[in-house]
Amino acid sequence: MQLNAYTMKLRRDVFQALADPTRRAILLLLASQSMTAGAIAANFDSARPTVSKHLQILTECDLLAQEQSGREIHYFINGKKMKEVAEFIEPFRSMWEGRFSKLEALMKKYKI
Repeated sequence: MQLNAYTMKLRRDVFQALADPTRRAILLLLASQSMTAGAIAANFDSARPTVSKHLQILTECDLLAQEQSGREIHYFINGKKMKEVAEFIEPFRSMWEGRFSKLEALMKKYKI
């Protein structure tokens, strides 16, 4: 079976996208309001094409959505995808909170 460009379409990984601090900062910016690429880029020292690449990655993994308004494209958080990510992470967060609580109790017991 031979694969072509259509069947080999690259699918971005959500957690690789979230691993980058600039992309996390973009998500924080968009948490309260939608913004254009230019408005987002104005918050960073990076070149605008670099910010555009970050927006592309976030959009490809569905963390961001776009809406055209006239000649401008506004980016906003995809709440459904963010909820999926949060639901996946929740069991790990709970497990680590429990472990840290036990460690803290041990440290208090031995006055470390």
